[in-house]
Amino acid sequence: MANLKDIQRQIKSVSSTQKTTRAMKLVSTAKLRRAEELAKRSRLYAQKMNQVIAEIAGRIKCSKIGGIDNRSFTKIENPKIVDIVFVTADKGLCGGFNVQTIKAVKKLLKEYKDQNVKVRLRGIGKKGIEFFKYNEVELFDSLVGLSSKPDKVTSDEFIKTSILDFKDGKIDALHLVYNGYKNMITQELHVNKVLPVDADSFECKESENKSMLEVEAEDEEAMLDALVNKYVSYSMYYSLIDSLAAEHSARMQAMDTATNNAKEMVKSLKVDFNKARQAAITTELIEIISGVESMK
Repeated sequence: MANLKDIQRQIKSVSSTQKTTRAMKLVSTAKLRRAEELAKRSRLYAQKMNQVIAEIAGRIKCSKIGGIDNRSFTKIENPKIVDIVFVTADKGLCGGFNVQTIKAVKKLLKEYKDQNVKVRLRGIGKKGIEFFKYNEVELFDSLVGLSSKPDKVTSDEFIKTSILDFKDGKIDALHLVYNGYKNMITQELHVNKVLPVDADSFECKESENKSMLEVEAEDEEAMLDALVNKYVSYSMYYSLIDSLAAEHSARMQAMDTATNNAKEMVKSLKVDFNKARQAAITTELIEIISGVESMK
């Protein structure tokens, strides 16, 4: 049976941990409300942007023989160099949130390695960056601090390199990997190929109502380039916002589980403490009775 003082020390330690995890859960809950609202608004903007790019690119594709003559919309069969951009958290204590993203990146790296395709790995978030550096996986570029405080200007600067390199033919594809927010108890892993844009999904449809979007033939290339820049840049920024909301959600759940586990452990330790105290009392009584009996 454990010493009473040792059990009391454990109860005090676990109770202190329980207070910390409960406080962290409350903080994450408050942060989640703000991040969730921002993620919802940003999702609407992203959906509208996808609709616009699909409509304009679809029109150009259907009006031209041979489809869209733009590298951003051209399917590249045998890529030689690709960019993989991943987003993880800067902090831990959020369950398997970062692990899921890292596993998805590792799987993608293996797939391209098997195809003899060179990968430029670009990372955002301390946890993912530290993991790949520890495992001696070369990082082409990395940035810490942006995933915990998403900033549009910094996000645009970070992804700009991949956009320009794709248009110049230095890379043949751009993947974006992150763990996004689905609801308060669920995160959703995203492995998105943002470049080249999938032109096969654009359909030729005759609309009864004439669209307000009119594009002159001489403006097609400039319009598509501008749209692609906005599409990729905002996809990067939205992934940061969505990932942050998911991170708070995951941490809230992890801290709630930790708090409940600590609560159960305290209960168990208190039972052990009571048993040990009863055993100590019984031992003392036996010693007293034995002493009295020996004096008769």
